[in-house]
Amino acid sequence: MGPVLAGVLQLLALVGALALLHVPAGTYLARVYSGGRHLRVERWIYRGVGADLDAGMTWPAYLRGVLAFSAVGVLFLYLLMRLQGHLPGSLGFASVGPAQSFNTAVSFVTNTNWQSYSGEQTMGHLVQTAGLAVQNFLSAAVGMAVAVALVRGFARSRTDDLGNFWADLVRGTVRVLVPAAAIAAVVLVAGGVIQNFSGIHEVGQFTGGAQQWNGGAVASQEAVKELGTNGGGYFNANSAHPFENPTPFTNLFEIFLILIIPFSLPRAFGLMVGSLRQGYAILATMATIWLGFTALMMWAEFTHHGPALQAAGGAMEGKEVRFGVGSSSIFAVSTTLTSTGAVDSFHSSFTGLGGGLTLLSMMLGEIAPGGTGSGLYGMLVLAVIAVFIAGLMVGRTPEYLGKKIGAREMKLAACYLLVTPALVLVGTAASLALPTPAHSMLNPGAHGFSEVLYAFTSAANNNGSAFAGLNANTDWFNTTTGLAMLLGRFLPMVFVLALAGSLAGQRPVPVTAGTLRTEKPLFTGLLVGAVLIITGLTYFPALALGPLAEGLAS
Repeated sequence: MGPVLAGVLQLLALVGALALLHVPAGTYLARVYSGGRHLRVERWIYRGVGADLDAGMTWPAYLRGVLAFSAVGVLFLYLLMRLQGHLPGSLGFASVGPAQSFNTAVSFVTNTNWQSYSGEQTMGHLVQTAGLAVQNFLSAAVGMAVAVALVRGFARSRTDDLGNFWADLVRGTVRVLVPAAAIAAVVLVAGGVIQNFSGIHEVGQFTGGAQQWNGGAVASQEAVKELGTNGGGYFNANSAHPFENPTPFTNLFEIFLILIIPFSLPRAFGLMVGSLRQGYAILATMATIWLGFTALMMWAEFTHHGPALQAAGGAMEGKEVRFGVGSSSIFAVSTTLTSTGAVDSFHSSFTGLGGGLTLLSMMLGEIAPGGTGSGLYGMLVLAVIAVFIAGLMVGRTPEYLGKKIGAREMKLAACYLLVTPALVLVGTAASLALPTPAHSMLNPGAHGFSEVLYAFTSAANNNGSAFAGLNANTDWFNTTTGLAMLLGRFLPMVFVLALAGSLAGQRPVPVTAGTLRTEKPLFTGLLVGAVLIITGLTYFPALALGPLAEGLAS
């Protein structure tokens, strides 16, 4: 079997598995967030945090819950790393420095999981399990809660009640992420992923000395790392490491875990707003972009020049032989079109155009299908903008799901779109203008520019993957990318929740003959075009200086 055919067959198998579970998973998610009954363990948690289950929240109250909970998470994780050297389960590692502790704490609480350190040489078992793994669950649950609040804004009328943040957070964790991650961890252990609390031990003798490895509760963290679109790995090589991802089966299964919740949420959205066809329109938009980018990535990595690349069957530099070009291409697109950031190959070693596609995937806003929760609310914001554009074309007041899209809604949507590009472009420009940050670049020219651009794109979009050629473990990059992660996560949430509150307070608008049918293929095409054009206009100059220049020169 040729490598191209193998890649296509893996893609078809993945699409089939996602299609098979789309209906039950999406229906279950809708029931989780729509039901009024609370489980006993949930009631214990509510009593522990002092939450009032019957109190609905306005959008400012919901936002305060998100910010307060996340601030406590950052502080706890920061202190845990700063005190690591004095705590049990440290494996003899010293406490983590202030700048890196800040960067890592922010990274995992914001669902970014950017890592400027080698996990197996920096973090002990206690920090990995009680700190990083816990935030993998909680940050994903926060993203789903904000998405559900926006859906309620579309579904409800003449109210300021967006639901209860604490109930949404606990339900997403207890009913969705924990049971799904437990099942996934068992599958990964059966596939060869390690799960232990082994200490550091030597493996064989090599030139220059013995190689040292430590074990860890890898399978359980790997499961929620992918399921919650987190991405932070137990080892520096991330999902390219055989302890985290040993076989082609586990590799395809991890891609499936990355995509299952984001691709199921559109059905939950359709059920909650009372129109499954609206959910299918959002799903079709996500699937079109994901499949298109996957096909382009495979073309970029399989189409090559030179005898070495032809003999290898593709651009194999930086890719694991056990996965090959096809599977690595699917993983790269899936991890950057979501906010996962896990890698089974090194994006810096992709072809110029292939590396550019990973950048563009993040620059779209990670909405196809996007992160756990963040993908859905990002796509819905873009749907609001697409409706507004359509309204301008025909001279009508734009409406979406029975809600008028007026000046307030458009200002909030525009602010949502402008936050991330501003963080990416300002951070990249400052790093290249100052003398010290440029010393962290491994490569000169267009590729070096792409390394820095990728770092800030990954941080501001809460992705977490890296181009692997940039030394980001410096005070400058730890601090600036940490700020980009904070602002890139929570400023958009402010605008999303404000938009949800504005929509929920409106009176429903009746459907007329002039209403744009947003469940039709025409709107799906309009939405795809809006996503690509808005991103292209925003980032094209930066892409032209980096990956496009490199790709055209090669």
